[in-house]
Amino acid sequence: MALTIYNTLSRSKEEFIPLVPGKVKMYVCGPTVYGYIHIGNARPVIVFDIVRSYLEQLGNDVDYVVNFTDVDDKLIRKAEEMNMTVPEVAEKFIAAFLEDIEGLGARPATRNPRVTQSMDLIIEFIKELVDKGYAYESGGDVFYRTAKFESYGKLSRQNLEELQFGIRVEVDSRKENPEDFVLWKAAKPGEIFWHSPWGDGRPGWHIECSAMAREFLGDTIDIHGGGQDLTFPHHECECAQSEALTGKPLANYWMHNGFLNIGDEKMSKSLGNGLLVKDFLSRYKAGAIRYFMLSTHYRNPLNFSEEALQSAEKSVERIASAAGNVKYRLDLAEGDAAGEPSAELAASLEAILKQYHEKMQDDFNTPDAITAVFEWVNAANLAMADNNLPAADLAALLKAFEDMNAVLRLVPETEEEGTDDEIERLIEERVEARKAKNWSRADEIRDILNGMGIVLEDTPQGMRWKRK
Repeated sequence: MALTIYNTLSRSKEEFIPLVPGKVKMYVCGPTVYGYIHIGNARPVIVFDIVRSYLEQLGNDVDYVVNFTDVDDKLIRKAEEMNMTVPEVAEKFIAAFLEDIEGLGARPATRNPRVTQSMDLIIEFIKELVDKGYAYESGGDVFYRTAKFESYGKLSRQNLEELQFGIRVEVDSRKENPEDFVLWKAAKPGEIFWHSPWGDGRPGWHIECSAMAREFLGDTIDIHGGGQDLTFPHHECECAQSEALTGKPLANYWMHNGFLNIGDEKMSKSLGNGLLVKDFLSRYKAGAIRYFMLSTHYRNPLNFSEEALQSAEKSVERIASAAGNVKYRLDLAEGDAAGEPSAELAASLEAILKQYHEKMQDDFNTPDAITAVFEWVNAANLAMADNNLPAADLAALLKAFEDMNAVLRLVPETEEEGTDDEIERLIEERVEARKAKNWSRADEIRDILNGMGIVLEDTPQGMRWKRK
């Protein structure tokens, strides 16, 4: 099997071959830190966490860089609203972002460079573009000369004529061409600024990623990722800037995740329809949110609904129950857990893991990889019907699950299962199910609690529980 990735540049799946065998350089555009992230922002966080984790599972050392845009117009406006400085706003929402991604079960990036800490790099990058004739100063701003870069539009499949025809707003008279974009913006009175050869100001949006990707990963990187909405203009402009300067491809593989929609609209802060991650994490476990995100292929649009998240929660409970039961039985089992499992079980687990890897290597097809996880659930439940299942079989079952869960992270690996409130809620639901003679749901909840390591005890005072 060979890992294939859908490359936005070629519009096709390509075999993934890193620049250096065993090492992957990966840059993903991070947040503009002027507010809390919404559930739509969580999609690229989870998608590229999966990409990074699976590349590592295949034996690669992944240098994973995610930037923070910690100065721009939105941060300046937010600072005015909150009566804070721009750096104070950035610090507040960077801390919130890191807390949210931890809550989502995503690992932090290798590095999180910030625009404000990379200003010398950015200014030098712009100077080199000016020296090469790809940029020009006009009225205190510096613009990129798109007409000079012949392949402008190659990533988004647009050309300059179409772009010029599509411009409907009044064009800045200081530009040579309407589609030229800003690299350096002159500061307005009272705004945060840095000194530059063109006067006091700050960078445009696109230049920051070109400068930081080059500084921390080199002229050409393996994978550049982000949301579908970044293909144009952000990533298109990055290509133009970086490749004009270095004469080399900025990235060999471009990956873009689809939108998360609510109703018929893309979820975004600007539209005011963003549902905050921090609020969802108070209501749903990370595994349920990850399951919801991963049950649709990353390149396809994903429609948000509470019903879908509730369904995801039930599915993760079923997986967690099976995994918890295997762990519990293994703890009690006698015999050599390091021995060879039965031939029949070994063959079943081998087929499941083969299915998992085939799907993950087909452009990170997580929906079908999750199907393999449920094949494991069925295999585990069938095997544990034998009350005398050997420790070696239980250990093999657990190892197969942990291999898949290490990437998908649908079930916490070390966190104690279930808060007291969650356990009480499940027990109450089980009592109501028994009253309604819904025995299948009552049994299902019993298995879930067992998988969480919860023992139920009938007492004269009513049902009580304790952890195993």
